[in-house]
Amino acid sequence: MLGPDVAAWLIRPTIPPMTAHLADTLPPAHLHLSDPLGFLRHLYDVAVQRALPLHNTAAWLPVPPDPAKGRTLVLGAGKAGGAMAQAVEALWDAHCQQHGVPGAPLSGLVVTRYGHTPPRPAGLPHLIEVVEAAHPVPDAAGLAAAQRILALASGREGRPLTEHDLVLCLISGGGSSLLTLPAEGLTLADKQHINRQLLESGADITQMNTVRKHLSAIKGGRLAAACHPARVVTLTISDVPGDDVSVIASGPTVADASTCDEALHILKQYNIDIPAAVIKKLENAELETPKPGDARLQHQGRPHPVHLIATPQQSLEAAAHAAREAGLNAYILSDEIEGESREVGKVHAALARSTADGKTAFQPPCVILSGGETTVTIKPREPGQPKGRGGRAGEFCMGLALALQGHPKVWALAADTDGIDGIEANAGARVTPDTLRRAAALELKLPDHLSRNDAVGFFEPLGDLVVTGPTHTNVNDFRALLVL
Repeated sequence: MLGPDVAAWLIRPTIPPMTAHLADTLPPAHLHLSDPLGFLRHLYDVAVQRALPLHNTAAWLPVPPDPAKGRTLVLGAGKAGGAMAQAVEALWDAHCQQHGVPGAPLSGLVVTRYGHTPPRPAGLPHLIEVVEAAHPVPDAAGLAAAQRILALASGREGRPLTEHDLVLCLISGGGSSLLTLPAEGLTLADKQHINRQLLESGADITQMNTVRKHLSAIKGGRLAAACHPARVVTLTISDVPGDDVSVIASGPTVADASTCDEALHILKQYNIDIPAAVIKKLENAELETPKPGDARLQHQGRPHPVHLIATPQQSLEAAAHAAREAGLNAYILSDEIEGESREVGKVHAALARSTADGKTAFQPPCVILSGGETTVTIKPREPGQPKGRGGRAGEFCMGLALALQGHPKVWALAADTDGIDGIEANAGARVTPDTLRRAAALELKLPDHLSRNDAVGFFEPLGDLVVTGPTHTNVNDFRALLVL
C-alpha cells in the first residue's frame, strides 16, 4: 500500500500552483488582457504539465516478467530521468497486481542532470538508484554512470540478463551528454572538447547526435545490444524535431541508420577538431553502430518496442486548448522548427506583426505557438569584449524584440521546457511592447548583445528572464506569441 503522501502525489491537480492562483484571481477569459505575461506563463506551465512523466507513464508500462523466471531492470538517462524513475516506482506495485504478479522485483540505475532529481514524496518506494551528472558537457560522474549502466546491461555488475528478464529503459532529452562512454581511442577529455565544439558550431541536433552515436560505446543502439537476450522496452520523452527515437538521447536502445561516413562529413563540415586515430576509425567504419535488423535489438524475432510517452506536439496542443478555453484563437505553427534562433525570432515577429495588422489568416486576439529545436552559432568576440550568456530561447527573444520594434499589440514568451536555457539558470525570456524602450532607459543596446549572444545580459536587467527551476521533463523549445 502507498502512504498518504504518495497517494496525494499521484492524484495531485494537473494545474500547477502558479496557474491555479491565476485561475482563482481572474476568470481565464480576462487573463490575457489584465496580465499578458502572466497568461503566457500560464500556457508554458500547461505545456510542461502535459509532459510530466507521472501523467504519461502508466499506460505504457510493459507486462512484468514472471518473478519465478525473470526480473525487471530499469536503466535510463536524461533530464527527466529522475521523475521518470519516481513515476515507475509509484506505479509499479499496482501495475504488477493488475497483471497478476504482485511483488515482481524491480531495481535499476538512472542518470539525470545535476539538480534535476525531484523531491521524493514520503513513503515512495526507493527501488531505482538515481545519480546526477553534468549537462551539456559531460563529466566524470556521467562517465561513471554510463560504465555502471553498461555493466548492469552486460552482466558485469549483478547477474547476467536472460531471455526471461525485462529491461525497462527510461530515455529523455539530455541523455546524450549524461550517458557518456567514449568509443575506443577517445578519452573523456576528447569527448568534452568535441562536445563543446559541436554546441558552438550551429549544427542541428540530428547532426550532433549522429556524431555522438559513432563516438560512443553505449549510444546508437549499443545499450540495447548489451542487454541481449533480455526483452527491452523503452519509454521516451521526445525533445527532438520529428520525434525520431533514434535521435532522442542519441538512441541508446534504437537501431541506427546513420553511418560513420555521415558522422565524418559532419565533423568536417563544422571544422570539429578530433584525434587523427578516431578519424581513421571512422574512415574504416570501425565505429559503426548496430543497424536495423540486428538480432541483438530483437526479442523472440521482434524489434524491441519504443514508446513515446510525451512529445512537443502534445504540449503545444495542451497550451492551445488552454488559450481557446480563455476565449482566444490559438494556432500551432509547428513542433519541428529549426534554424538559427535569432532568425527564427525575426520570422515569428513578421508573422505577429502581419497578424496584428489583419494581413494573415490568423484572427486576433490569438496565440501563436511553436516548438522545435533552434540553434545558436556562437559569434567570435572582439578583443576585450565580454563573453555573452544565454541559450536558444533568449537568442530567439532578442531576434524577436529587434524585429518587432515595440509593436503595441504583441507580447511573447520563449522558454525551454526543461527549465534551463543553455547552461544558464533561466528557462528563457519574454518580450513586451516596451522592451526596447525600457532597454534604452538602461542604456542597453540590443544589437550589441546579439553580436555576442548575450541574452542574459540583456533581459536580466529588464526583469524579463523566465526562471522556473528544473521542471523534471523536457519536450524542447516552447514559444508563445500573444497578439491582441
